[in-house]
Amino acid sequence: MDEKELQILLQVEALFMQYGVKSLTMDDVARHLSISKKTLYQYVSNKNELVQKALGRHIDKERQDMEEICSSATNAIDELFAISKHVSGMLKNIHPSVVFDLQKYYPEAWQIFDEYKMNYIYDCISTNLERGIKEGLYRDNLDVPIVSRIYIGRVDMLFDPKLFPPGQFNIADVYLELIRYHVRGIASEKGIEYLVKKVQDIDPNDSKNFVI
Repeated sequence: MDEKELQILLQVEALFMQYGVKSLTMDDVARHLSISKKTLYQYVSNKNELVQKALGRHIDKERQDMEEICSSATNAIDELFAISKHVSGMLKNIHPSVVFDLQKYYPEAWQIFDEYKMNYIYDCISTNLERGIKEGLYRDNLDVPIVSRIYIGRVDMLFDPKLFPPGQFNIADVYLELIRYHVRGIASEKGIEYLVKKVQDIDPNDSKNFVI
């Protein structure tokens, strides 16, 4: 991928996050990017391909960010806090229709996202659970495969407009409640003690998001 294509995909991703996917035509994209459609079609053959490429770039960046977070965290709970803060920040800037648009109108792109969720995210959660058990911060009787799948199922619920109508609920707030629920369910007594101390010690602007 050359630099020009990368910059186009970065801008397209930002547009989708701001306006949703279905509502933007190729004409809209070209106009927002201040390029001709001819230039846009040098890199993709149609909108479906554009959506797939933009999503693929986003997923690649998310993998990179997650690997940096996991490699620098001192323990499983710190890792989960850092991941939660990162995801919450991203969700604050996402249009509520993005996931629905992908699922309904762009099945090839949805398949890419679904595979990422069921493989990479599943592995990240499983690894975090196993780490927390070894560190004594999570309950030692957790069934890692089951809890990992429960977590993924709850993430899917975030984007269900029937459960959480966009005009009534902020997706980032729902996600933070999910994390509180998740941590309380998996933490051992030692983990709860560490959580209480961590919330007391972290920056007030962050601690308000992690009240336990």
